[in-house]
Amino acid sequence: MAVMTALVTGANKGLGRETARRLAGLGWTVFLTARDAERGREAAAGIDGDVTFVELDAASAESVSRAAEVVGARTGRLDVLVNNAGVGAPADRPEETVAEDLRGVFEVNVLGPIRVTNAFLPLLRASADPRVIMVSSGMGSIAVWNDPRWKGMVPPMLGYPASKAALNMVTAQYAAALPGFRVNAVDPGFTATDLNGHTGVQTLAEGTDAVLALATAPPSGATGGFFDRNGEVPW
Repeated sequence: MAVMTALVTGANKGLGRETARRLAGLGWTVFLTARDAERGREAAAGIDGDVTFVELDAASAESVSRAAEVVGARTGRLDVLVNNAGVGAPADRPEETVAEDLRGVFEVNVLGPIRVTNAFLPLLRASADPRVIMVSSGMGSIAVWNDPRWKGMVPPMLGYPASKAALNMVTAQYAAALPGFRVNAVDPGFTATDLNGHTGVQTLAEGTDAVLALATAPPSGATGGFFDRNGEVPW
Protein backbone atom coordinates (compact mmCIF):
# COMPACT_ATOMS: atom_id res chain seq x y z
CA MET A 1 0.00 0.00 0.00
CA ALA A 2 1.36 3.43 -0.97
CA VAL A 3 2.27 5.78 1.85
CA MET A 4 -0.21 8.62 2.25
CA THR A 5 1.05 12.14 1.54
CA ALA A 6 -0.14 15.40 3.09
CA LEU A 7 0.79 19.07 3.05
CA VAL A 8 -0.06 21.40 5.93
CA THR A 9 0.22 25.18 5.60
CA GLY A 10 1.13 27.45 8.49
CA ALA A 11 2.60 24.51 10.35
CA ASN A 12 5.59 25.88 12.25
CA LYS A 13 3.48 26.07 15.44
CA GLY A 14 0.04 25.55 16.95
CA LEU A 15 -2.67 23.65 15.14
CA GLY A 16 -0.62 23.29 11.97
CA ARG A 17 2.36 21.74 13.66
CA GLU A 18 0.15 19.44 15.72
CA THR A 19 -1.61 18.31 12.54
CA ALA A 20 1.72 17.58 10.87
CA ARG A 21 2.93 15.71 13.96
CA ARG A 22 -0.15 13.54 14.17
CA LEU A 23 -0.17 12.67 10.47
CA ALA A 24 3.54 11.83 10.58
CA GLY A 25 2.78 9.61 13.57
CA LEU A 26 0.50 7.58 11.30
CA GLY A 27 3.43 6.87 9.01
CA TRP A 28 2.46 9.46 6.40
CA THR A 29 4.83 11.55 4.32
CA VAL A 30 4.19 15.12 5.48
CA PHE A 31 5.21 18.42 3.93
CA LEU A 32 5.25 21.00 6.70
CA THR A 33 5.08 24.53 5.33
CA ALA A 34 5.64 27.94 6.85
CA ARG A 35 6.58 31.38 5.59
CA ASP A 36 9.44 31.67 8.10
CA ALA A 37 12.12 29.24 6.91
CA GLU A 38 14.04 29.08 10.18
CA ARG A 39 10.98 28.37 12.29
CA GLY A 40 9.63 25.93 9.73
CA ARG A 41 12.83 23.90 9.60
CA GLU A 42 13.00 23.85 13.39
CA ALA A 43 9.41 22.63 13.63
CA ALA A 44 9.96 19.88 11.05
CA ALA A 45 13.17 18.74 12.72
CA GLY A 46 11.32 18.36 16.02
CA ILE A 47 8.77 15.89 14.65
CA ASP A 48 9.48 12.17 14.41
CA GLY A 49 8.73 10.63 11.02
CA ASP A 50 8.91 11.54 7.36
CA VAL A 51 8.46 15.31 7.62
CA THR A 52 9.95 17.75 5.11
CA PHE A 53 9.90 21.52 5.46
CA VAL A 54 8.81 23.54 2.42
CA GLU A 55 8.80 27.32 2.50
CA LEU A 56 5.36 28.68 1.61
CA ASP A 57 3.77 32.06 2.19
CA ALA A 58 0.06 31.73 1.44
CA ALA A 59 -0.16 35.47 0.75
CA SER A 60 2.37 35.25 -2.11
CA ALA A 61 1.45 33.66 -5.45
CA GLU A 62 5.14 33.32 -6.30
CA SER A 63 5.92 31.55 -3.02
CA VAL A 64 2.98 29.18 -3.43
CA SER A 65 4.00 28.34 -6.99
CA ARG A 66 7.58 27.59 -5.92
CA ALA A 67 6.32 25.36 -3.10
CA ALA A 68 4.14 23.38 -5.52
CA GLU A 69 7.18 22.84 -7.76
CA VAL A 70 9.28 21.64 -4.82
CA VAL A 71 6.63 19.19 -3.63
CA GLY A 72 5.96 18.03 -7.19
CA ALA A 73 9.63 17.21 -7.62
CA ARG A 74 9.53 15.06 -4.47
CA THR A 75 6.28 13.18 -4.99
CA GLY A 76 3.94 12.31 -7.81
CA ARG A 77 0.79 13.02 -5.88
CA LEU A 78 -0.74 14.68 -2.83
CA ASP A 79 -3.52 12.90 -0.95
CA VAL A 80 -4.45 15.53 1.64
CA LEU A 81 -4.06 19.31 1.60
CA VAL A 82 -4.68 21.08 4.90
CA ASN A 83 -5.15 24.83 4.44
CA ASN A 84 -4.34 25.80 8.00
CA ALA A 85 -2.41 29.08 7.58
CA GLY A 86 -4.37 31.97 9.02
CA VAL A 87 -4.06 35.26 10.83
CA GLY A 88 -6.15 37.21 13.28
CA ALA A 89 -7.40 40.77 12.89
CA PRO A 90 -8.02 43.75 15.17
CA ALA A 91 -11.19 43.29 17.21
CA ASP A 92 -12.47 46.77 16.37
CA ARG A 93 -16.20 47.28 16.18
CA PRO A 94 -17.63 47.27 12.63
CA GLU A 95 -18.41 51.00 12.68
CA GLU A 96 -14.80 51.71 13.67
CA THR A 97 -13.30 49.51 10.95
CA VAL A 98 -12.17 50.83 7.57
CA ALA A 99 -12.00 48.63 4.49
CA GLU A 100 -8.21 48.70 4.38
CA ASP A 101 -8.11 47.11 7.85
CA LEU A 102 -9.51 43.92 6.31
CA ARG A 103 -7.04 43.55 3.47
CA GLY A 104 -4.37 41.61 5.36
CA VAL A 105 -6.70 39.08 7.00
CA PHE A 106 -8.56 38.37 3.75
CA GLU A 107 -5.26 38.05 1.88
CA VAL A 108 -4.22 35.14 4.09
CA ASN A 109 -7.48 33.60 5.34
CA VAL A 110 -9.45 33.65 2.09
CA LEU A 111 -7.18 34.26 -0.89
CA GLY A 112 -4.40 32.14 0.61
CA PRO A 113 -6.37 28.87 0.55
CA ILE A 114 -7.50 29.63 -3.01
CA ARG A 115 -3.89 30.18 -4.16
CA VAL A 116 -2.67 27.05 -2.42
CA THR A 117 -5.53 24.79 -3.50
CA ASN A 118 -5.28 25.79 -7.15
CA ALA A 119 -1.50 25.41 -7.19
CA PHE A 120 -1.67 21.89 -5.77
CA LEU A 121 -4.62 20.65 -7.83
CA PRO A 122 -2.41 18.74 -10.31
CA LEU A 123 -0.83 16.74 -7.48
CA LEU A 124 -4.18 16.23 -5.76
CA ARG A 125 -5.72 14.97 -9.01
CA ALA A 126 -3.04 12.28 -9.10
CA SER A 127 -4.41 10.86 -5.84
CA ALA A 128 -7.00 8.10 -5.81
CA ASP A 129 -8.91 9.93 -3.05
CA PRO A 130 -7.92 13.61 -2.87
CA ARG A 131 -8.99 15.60 0.17
CA VAL A 132 -8.80 19.33 0.89
CA ILE A 133 -9.40 20.52 4.45
CA MET A 134 -9.96 24.20 5.16
CA VAL A 135 -9.28 25.22 8.76
CA SER A 136 -12.11 27.66 9.44
CA SER A 137 -13.70 28.76 12.72
CA GLY A 138 -17.01 28.73 14.52
CA MET A 139 -16.69 32.51 14.46
CA GLY A 140 -17.35 32.29 10.73
CA SER A 141 -20.69 30.54 11.24
CA ILE A 142 -23.68 32.84 10.73
CA ALA A 143 -25.84 30.31 12.55
CA VAL A 144 -23.57 30.48 15.60
CA TRP A 145 -23.54 34.30 15.60
CA ASN A 146 -27.35 34.30 15.49
CA ASP A 147 -27.74 31.64 18.19
CA PRO A 148 -29.16 33.27 21.35
CA ARG A 149 -27.02 30.98 23.50
CA TRP A 150 -23.85 32.71 22.32
CA LYS A 151 -25.12 36.29 22.02
CA GLY A 152 -22.82 38.76 23.72
CA MET A 153 -19.98 36.31 24.34
CA VAL A 154 -17.86 37.85 21.57
CA PRO A 155 -18.18 41.52 20.58
CA PRO A 156 -19.16 42.33 16.98
CA MET A 157 -16.18 42.66 14.64
CA LEU A 158 -15.60 42.36 10.91
CA GLY A 159 -12.16 41.01 10.02
CA TYR A 160 -11.74 37.51 11.41
CA PRO A 161 -15.39 36.32 11.40
CA ALA A 162 -16.03 37.68 7.89
CA SER A 163 -12.87 36.06 6.53
CA LYS A 164 -13.82 32.67 7.94
CA ALA A 165 -17.40 32.99 6.67
CA ALA A 166 -15.94 33.69 3.23
CA LEU A 167 -13.67 30.66 3.57
CA ASN A 168 -16.71 28.52 4.34
CA MET A 169 -18.30 29.55 1.05
CA VAL A 170 -15.01 28.95 -0.76
CA THR A 171 -15.09 25.44 0.70
CA ALA A 172 -18.64 24.79 -0.49
CA GLN A 173 -17.84 26.01 -4.00
CA TYR A 174 -14.72 23.87 -4.37
CA ALA A 175 -16.70 20.86 -3.14
CA ALA A 176 -19.33 21.49 -5.81
CA ALA A 177 -16.76 22.09 -8.54
CA LEU A 178 -14.43 19.14 -7.90
CA PRO A 179 -16.11 15.75 -8.38
CA GLY A 180 -14.02 12.97 -6.95
CA PHE A 181 -12.58 15.29 -4.31
CA ARG A 182 -13.64 15.63 -0.70
CA VAL A 183 -13.48 19.26 0.33
CA ASN A 184 -14.54 20.21 3.85
CA ALA A 185 -14.10 22.94 6.45
CA VAL A 186 -13.31 22.39 10.11
CA ASP A 187 -13.90 24.39 13.27
CA PRO A 188 -11.02 23.60 15.66
CA GLY A 189 -12.97 25.04 18.57
CA PHE A 190 -11.62 27.35 21.27
CA THR A 191 -8.13 25.90 21.35
CA ALA A 192 -5.15 27.39 23.18
CA THR A 193 -2.99 28.98 20.44
CA ASP A 194 -1.04 32.17 19.84
CA LEU A 195 -4.07 33.54 17.98
CA ASN A 196 -6.04 33.85 21.25
CA GLY A 197 -3.12 34.37 23.59
CA HIS A 198 -3.43 30.74 24.73
CA THR A 199 -6.73 31.47 26.47
CA GLY A 200 -8.47 28.61 24.67
CA VAL A 201 -9.82 25.73 26.74
CA GLN A 202 -8.96 22.91 24.33
CA THR A 203 -5.59 21.25 23.82
CA LEU A 204 -3.91 21.22 20.42
CA ALA A 205 -4.77 17.54 20.10
CA GLU A 206 -8.45 18.30 20.66
CA GLY A 207 -8.26 21.21 18.24
CA THR A 208 -6.92 18.98 15.48
CA ASP A 209 -9.28 16.05 16.02
CA ALA A 210 -11.63 17.17 13.24
CA VAL A 211 -8.76 17.59 10.78
CA LEU A 212 -7.47 14.11 11.55
CA ALA A 213 -10.94 12.62 11.23
CA LEU A 214 -11.41 14.07 7.75
CA ALA A 215 -7.86 13.30 6.64
CA THR A 216 -8.20 9.64 7.58
CA ALA A 217 -11.87 9.09 6.70
CA PRO A 218 -12.72 6.27 4.28
CA PRO A 219 -13.36 7.07 0.60
CA SER A 220 -17.09 7.27 1.23
CA GLY A 221 -16.59 10.25 3.57
CA ALA A 222 -18.36 13.58 3.36
CA THR A 223 -17.66 16.51 1.10
CA GLY A 224 -18.96 20.07 1.27
CA GLY A 225 -19.43 19.95 5.04
CA PHE A 226 -18.39 21.90 8.14
CA PHE A 227 -17.21 19.84 11.10
CA ASP A 228 -15.80 20.13 14.59
CA ARG A 229 -14.45 17.32 16.77
CA ASN A 230 -17.99 16.24 17.68
CA GLY A 231 -19.45 16.12 14.18
CA GLU A 232 -21.15 18.41 11.68
CA VAL A 233 -21.76 22.02 12.65
CA PRO A 234 -23.99 24.70 11.04
CA TRP A 235 -22.71 27.15 8.47
